[in-house]
Amino acid sequence: MTLQTINLGGAQHCPSGAHHGFAVDQLLGTQHNIVSVSGGKDSTATLLLAMALEAPNLRAVFADTGNEHELTLEYLDYLADATGVQIERRRADFSRQIARKREFIATKWREQRVPETIVESALQVLQPTGIPFLDLCLWKGRFPSRRAQFCTEELKRNVLVEQVMLPLLDGKDMVLSWQGVRREESEARRYLPQCDEVGGGLFNFRPIIDWPVQAVFEAHRFAGVKANPLYSLGMGRVGCMPCINCRKGELREIAARFPEHVDRIAHWEDLVRQASKRGGATFFAGANAKHQQGSIAEMSPAEIVALANIRQAVEWSRTTRGGIQYDLIAIDGEADASACSSAYGLCDDYQGIAPAVEAA
Repeated sequence: MTLQTINLGGAQHCPSGAHHGFAVDQLLGTQHNIVSVSGGKDSTATLLLAMALEAPNLRAVFADTGNEHELTLEYLDYLADATGVQIERRRADFSRQIARKREFIATKWREQRVPETIVESALQVLQPTGIPFLDLCLWKGRFPSRRAQFCTEELKRNVLVEQVMLPLLDGKDMVLSWQGVRREESEARRYLPQCDEVGGGLFNFRPIIDWPVQAVFEAHRFAGVKANPLYSLGMGRVGCMPCINCRKGELREIAARFPEHVDRIAHWEDLVRQASKRGGATFFAGANAKHQQGSIAEMSPAEIVALANIRQAVEWSRTTRGGIQYDLIAIDGEADASACSSAYGLCDDYQGIAPAVEAA
């Protein structure tokens, strides 16, 4: 086997290209195919494709952030039963980082003459909770943001690479990391290659990179696998509940259908604020975010907390463009939070596009 032609039963192949530090023509070991599964539509379609192509040594792995909706966790159980593929669940552990942060606060903050009440408050809350997302934010003393989206790297990428992929790389074996990424999802993904080499025998493989969203759901139907039910409950994306990048309408749907998740985030905000020196941590507030009353960068921590906490963000999600008047049509739609609502037409009879899947 060489990387000149990775034989996956007709999948587009990883290019040999100009590889550095790894002689692909000397690969004599085992090919491991690792599919990253999130419970979302794209990763599910990727797993189904890997199965259809009979990828050898196939493993499916889920990086549990501790911030997922319970329906997603239930869906993973369903998906494992429906496909017959065990879905391994892995979690990040930030116990050592939190311990080092405690030591830093106990010494450096006091040397910097940070008020003792703030030091004691931070030390009190800085204890591992076993919830990866929360522990990460406690360690950092802040929540991720669009410009500092460390959550993806710390909670997903590093977990899968360090816990699953690196142990398989011995200089002879190859690991193909299957990723459910599509160009049409975002500008950042538009120019990603279908396959690229990380090094040491590890390759990123994005087999559905050119698929339209219709083909993704058609792959589900063709395999007889249901999509995550959250897609029929107003969610445009599946993963963190909510994601720091969730849209205005999606946040409104979350608050209407799953208010307990807003309560959870509000509690996490309280904890992370205690672990931060300035005490201004909020789930959605970025350093350069704009608000009706000015730039958050120019506000005091107390003003940020009052104006940009999760509950204020929910209130904003119920307004029209400009954030001043309530959107009466949207609010009226909140009356039946159990009704089906899907950005992908999953509430209607859907006409399949099997040729699009075959072409992809």
